[in-house]
Amino acid sequence: MRLSRYFLPVLKENPSEAQIVSHRLMLRAGMIKQSAAGIYSWLPLGFKVLRKIENIVHEEQQRAGHIPMLMPTLQPADLWKESGRYDAYGPEMLRIKDRQDRDMLYGPTNEEMITDIFRSHVGSYKDLPLTLYHIQWKFRDEIRPRFGVMRGREFLMKDGYNFDLTKEDAMHAYNRHLVSYLRSYERMGLQAIPMRADSGPIGGDDTHEFLVLADTGESEVFYDSQITDLKFGDREIDFDSVDQCQAVLEEFTSRYARTDETHDADLFAQVPADRQRTARGIEVGQIFYFGTKYSDAMGATVQGPDGKSTPVHMGSHGIGVSRLLGAIIEASHDDKGIIWPEGVTPFHVGIVNLKQGDEEADAACQSLYDSITALGLEPLYDDRNERAGGKFATMDLIGLPWRITVGPRGLKNGVVELTSRRTGESEEMTPEAAVEKVAAIYRAIA
Repeated sequence: MRLSRYFLPVLKENPSEAQIVSHRLMLRAGMIKQSAAGIYSWLPLGFKVLRKIENIVHEEQQRAGHIPMLMPTLQPADLWKESGRYDAYGPEMLRIKDRQDRDMLYGPTNEEMITDIFRSHVGSYKDLPLTLYHIQWKFRDEIRPRFGVMRGREFLMKDGYNFDLTKEDAMHAYNRHLVSYLRSYERMGLQAIPMRADSGPIGGDDTHEFLVLADTGESEVFYDSQITDLKFGDREIDFDSVDQCQAVLEEFTSRYARTDETHDADLFAQVPADRQRTARGIEVGQIFYFGTKYSDAMGATVQGPDGKSTPVHMGSHGIGVSRLLGAIIEASHDDKGIIWPEGVTPFHVGIVNLKQGDEEADAACQSLYDSITALGLEPLYDDRNERAGGKFATMDLIGLPWRITVGPRGLKNGVVELTSRRTGESEEMTPEAAVEKVAAIYRAIA
C-alpha cells in the first residue's frame, strides 16, 4: 500500500476526550472514530489489526479442534426467558421489540442460542465431545462507556461453547481452551495471566480470567511474581491428551493469581513476601465451566451409553477481540506512539522515501516495495511529498515494527537504513539484505 493512496486520518494533537494511552493513540493514528458513546467505526488501519487478531484466534481455536460458525447479533427473548436470564441480566442488555411486537435483544453473549442449536440437532453421546465457536459483535449497554475500545458498548468477541457427556470431559475442554488462549495471546506479543475469577452472570464455579498487566487496568490483581516468568513458547501440545492439557493448566495456575473479587488474603500471605505483587490488569478473555446450568433449564440432553437421557455438561469461553487492540497498545507503546508486535502489525514494514521525486530514490523504493510484496508481506510505502521529520513521526505513531529508510546519500554508498521501532536501533545494509532480514523476522513467527 502507498500512503498517498491510503485513508489514514492521523491527528497531531491529543484528543481531549481520550483518558488513557490506547484510546488516545488509536484516535491519533486514525484507527477508529466514535459514532456514539462506546460505539466506534473501525477505520482501515484499525480494521487491519482487528482482522490480524481475529485470524490468530481462529487459527488457535481450530488448532485445538474447535469448530467455527456464526450466530446472529439479534436474539429472540424467548430463549433467555427459558433459561431464566432475561430478567436477571440487568440493564446492560439492550431489549427491543420488532414490528410484530415480539421481544428481541442485541446479544451480550450466546449461551441460550447455542444451547438451542445443540438441542435441535444433537441427540446421542456418540456426537460428543463438541465445541462450537464464533466471532461476532456483541452489545452491552454500559452505564459509563469509557477508555475507547477498552470499555465500549459494542465490541467484537470470540465466544465458544463446549458440550460434553461428563464433568471430566468438560474439564478437559476447559483445559484445552486455556492452552489455546495462552498460545493466542503469546502470538499477539502479550503475556496474559490466567487468574481465578468470579463467574458473574454467566454462572458456574470454575472460571479463570486472562489479564494483561497495565496501570490502566480496571481490575486490581494479586499474584506471585513467579507467574510472570512462565512462557508457553513454541511447545507442541496434543489437544486430545488429557494429561498434557492438565499439565499446562497446573503449570500456569498453581501459583497464586487472583482478581480482587476472589482474592484470599490468607492464601496470598502464604506466598513469600518478596514475590507478592499487587497491580492492575486488563481482562482480555475468560473461560467458564458451568455444568448443566443451561442444559437443565433448556432441555439439552443426549442419550447416554446406558440408553438414558442425560443433560450435557457445558462451558463457555470468550476472548475480547476488539478489546485486545487496546490491551496491546497499553502494553506496547512509548511517547512517540504505538509499537506493534510483529504478530499483529497492520503492515509488516514501512518504507520511507527521504526525497520523493528523486529518480534513484523512487526506483529504489519501488524495488523494495516489489521485493517485499513478492515475499507475501505487506509494506506501507510513504511516497508523500512531505518533510522527512513528518514521515518519521507518522511511522512512529502508527507503530510498524520495522522501517526501511531510503535516501540519495545512502544509495550512493549502496545502502538503506533498517530501523527497529521497539529499540530505535538502526543498521545500514544493502536493500537486498534489508529485505532478507525483514523476511527472516516474519518467517520465524509464522
